[in-house]
Amino acid sequence: MASLWEYANPVRFMRTSGALLPWVTAAAAASLGIGLVWGFLTPEDYKQGSTVKIMFLHVPAAMMAINIWVMMLVASLIWLIRRHHVSALAAKAAAPVGAVMTLIALATGAIWGQPMWGTWWEWDPRMTSFLILFLFYLGYMALWSAVENPDSAADLTGVLCLVGSVFALLSRYAVNFWNQGLHQGATISVAPGDRISSTYSYPLYLCMLGFFLLFVALLLLRTRTEIRIRRLAALRARELRA
Repeated sequence: MASLWEYANPVRFMRTSGALLPWVTAAAAASLGIGLVWGFLTPEDYKQGSTVKIMFLHVPAAMMAINIWVMMLVASLIWLIRRHHVSALAAKAAAPVGAVMTLIALATGAIWGQPMWGTWWEWDPRMTSFLILFLFYLGYMALWSAVENPDSAADLTGVLCLVGSVFALLSRYAVNFWNQGLHQGATISVAPGDRISSTYSYPLYLCMLGFFLLFVALLLLRTRTEIRIRRLAALRARELRA
């Protein structure tokens, strides 16, 4: 555990992330490229037709939208408890990526829902909680921009992240909490029940891996940028005092 906290040091983080970034980026590009091409070459579903193929974008994006908020929650808690600046900057860096993932999930869900449900939008529990989660992402980013002092902004956004975690949880388990709604239950699970065919599951797993690696690459890149911005601000403040 002691060695883990060493990566909270900005110098150590920059050195390690700089070495990892090219490899993670290459792995993300390969996983996404192969997974998406493989997925869109799969045969049409006997019920949903070709519209089923949108899940190779929708499912990984929805998964990452929720998990990125969980990552932000963990990073915010580390900041609030341990006051490690890298964790606060990592949470800040992850927010725009999570917002885009949530938007992709909402858009692809609407595109799929129109031919399947006959409507672009339904106030389904999961869809509604996902929309609220997207608004929390926007609010989180706006709060970072509105507060001038970075430590105060990290404190306030950390509290907001705690509150927004309720909707991240609802987005994941809304189908289990409420029996009503159009959204189907999970088809990828270790629990018994109807499961997705291996024809679709294998490329889907690869796309999920690709989305995860893409997030890691963007997180490393954006966190490195945030650290550089913070260093630049500290140098300017030092020059003004001199």
